[in-house]
Amino acid sequence: MAANPTPRAATNAVPPRNDEIDLRTFVGVLSDHKWLILIGTGLFFLAASLYVLLATPKYEASAVVQVQSMPSPVPGINPEGGAQAIAVTEARSATEIPLLGSRQVLGEAVRNLGLDVEVKPMRLPVLGNFMARRHDGTNPDALASPWLGLSGFGWGGERLEIGRFEVPAELLSQPLKLVAGEGGRWTLFADGRELLSGRAGQTATGNGVTLQVTRLQANPGMRFEVLRHDPLAVMEQLKKDIEVSEQGRESGVITLRYSHPDPVVAQQVIAQVSNSYVRQNQMRFSAEAAKRLDFVRKQLPKVEAELARAQKALSDYQTRTRTLDVAAQHQALLSQSLALDSSIAQLRVQEAEVAGRYTNLHPQRRSINEQIARFQRQKAALESRIAALPDTQEGLFRLTRDLEVINRTYANLLDQAQQLDIARASAVGTARVIDPAAVRADQPSSPRAVPVLAGATAAGALLMVAFVLLRYSLRRAVEDPADVEALGVPVYASIPYSPKARAAMARPKGQANLLALNAPNDMAMEALRGLRTNLLLSRLHGGSNLLMIAAPSPGVGKTFVCANLAASIALTGQRVLLIDADMRRGTLHDALGTRSEGGLAELLAGKLSVEEALRTAPGLENLHFLSRGAAPPNPSELLMHPNFQRVLKELAPRFDMVLIDTPPVLAVTDATVIGHHVGTSLMVVRYGLSEQREVATAIRRLEQNGVEVAGAIFNAVENRLSGRYAYTHYEYAPEVETSRRGGFLSGRGGRRTAPARRAH
Repeated sequence: MAANPTPRAATNAVPPRNDEIDLRTFVGVLSDHKWLILIGTGLFFLAASLYVLLATPKYEASAVVQVQSMPSPVPGINPEGGAQAIAVTEARSATEIPLLGSRQVLGEAVRNLGLDVEVKPMRLPVLGNFMARRHDGTNPDALASPWLGLSGFGWGGERLEIGRFEVPAELLSQPLKLVAGEGGRWTLFADGRELLSGRAGQTATGNGVTLQVTRLQANPGMRFEVLRHDPLAVMEQLKKDIEVSEQGRESGVITLRYSHPDPVVAQQVIAQVSNSYVRQNQMRFSAEAAKRLDFVRKQLPKVEAELARAQKALSDYQTRTRTLDVAAQHQALLSQSLALDSSIAQLRVQEAEVAGRYTNLHPQRRSINEQIARFQRQKAALESRIAALPDTQEGLFRLTRDLEVINRTYANLLDQAQQLDIARASAVGTARVIDPAAVRADQPSSPRAVPVLAGATAAGALLMVAFVLLRYSLRRAVEDPADVEALGVPVYASIPYSPKARAAMARPKGQANLLALNAPNDMAMEALRGLRTNLLLSRLHGGSNLLMIAAPSPGVGKTFVCANLAASIALTGQRVLLIDADMRRGTLHDALGTRSEGGLAELLAGKLSVEEALRTAPGLENLHFLSRGAAPPNPSELLMHPNFQRVLKELAPRFDMVLIDTPPVLAVTDATVIGHHVGTSLMVVRYGLSEQREVATAIRRLEQNGVEVAGAIFNAVENRLSGRYAYTHYEYAPEVETSRRGGFLSGRGGRRTAPARRAH
């Protein structure tokens, strides 16, 4: 019996793993999973190809508008007497771009093109639009016949044009179904309820709905989805869909782009928006000139009346004083006074005009007021000089000056009215269309095959690489013997994966599937021979020939190791007994090609004798086998019965080595019970399957119950590039060839092979 060892400290806790990925590991991980990456990338490429093939193409229309920034002088301003012309600088593209998306501009496009009415033919899901596009590309004017009698769907060539469509508020943006009938007739439904019916070319009204279908081309029974949208919602969506950008900073050149499945609609929308904007820009300038003209015309009668009064006052004064004209020496004063009064009068007119548009703090009003104040100061200086004249001359001087000022103001207003009338009639605005709306009907803007395929392939490759690296960084399975040795358990052997073992297991029941017999030169058998050598040279622990092969969980290849290790020892001439102690689900009998009944369960229950239970493995005379027997209801109790210890004591002296295959340690307690009766216990760990934590738990469970684990067997090792340690497996098998001269067999060896990447 095994001694009760002190549990190793290494098994009390799982040591941290170094998950740092260096360049070599990075390349190795990608190389090991290259097929997964290629398949994933291929799926992305395939999905992108289907999208390019089946997606509805969109066509982009564009137009270019130029917004000029130029001074717009107010007509009629006379810069005499130092007065400065005031320039009005129109807004540039920074303020004009929002106007392109205004409801005033977009609303005109929505009304003229009927964009608030949407008509969609009912298509077969996924493939319907693709098939309709193929038909329209070859026969655009013909109506496609329905496939498989599905006349409710459109297959190409369907046309439904609506001239007038009015619905109550509750049906706005609600999909209505229009079903085509015979001879251009149609019926409109809402939630399965008939609203009205009519014929193409006529207007029908009923249930609050008015509909005029101008053209209907469809197979009888064909369905259309008809929607009347809220115009405000359509304008908001149109504002989002139209891309407006300036070509260069402060260039004043604006580009408009719009995409739509119908290239004609795309071109019409851009043309309507650009032309409407330019037209409204011109109307703004025309309206401004008209407003100024109206103001000037209202001032003319007032100035004309003042002119008449001034003429009468001068005439009456000359008659009363018998003076004819201002003396020649005072003509200079009169000219200066007239110039100042004329400038002040003009500025007063301008000030009254701009007062309705700007506040007192506006630069334009402040400039006008400053000029008026300056002219008034100059006029006050002249007034002091005029006051020194004789009374007769002073009165005549003032009346003559008033008449001339009013006369000039009247003439200036007449001239300004003519200029404003011309400006109103010939207003051109600051915007013009440089490039009219155009669209490439032969080249869709989306989807573009090359960018979509390249982008999807690149994205697929990056995502698959990220997935592989993430899975590698989150891996929990043991992939390195160092992870097992970190638990304080030496690794006795690393057995590479063998595809031949998988083929051997596929043999029919009743035939031995031992790798030792079917492929003795396989790399896995060479590793098992190394394990055999270690066990025979060490003569096992404490001189006992009882060896237990355990595993933390099912599926690690424990039975494969037991069967082929026993066979390899038997081939050396040693007498070997192989016991299947997994009385629940043991499969050693399948590996040896024999039956399971009449084995350990019956022997421990006293139903069979040892001689009756033992049998010889087919093809291996030195290998004896004790099967698990019929599955008992109490396998743990049978193993704890004194009969089990008695059987082992009876069998051990009769064989050179006794190998016991046990159930998984973490599943049941059978291995713990068996471990008390053997001299050596080994733990099978599966590459890429067994987790370090579960291996540590299994070892700790055995040691806590007094069973020492002497070492581990690392099974199904794959020679991956991403491993931190490189394992190279060689096959040194004879190459048999027939000599032409002697007919004898000769051998050559030394061929290096790489194992496949699957598990036993």
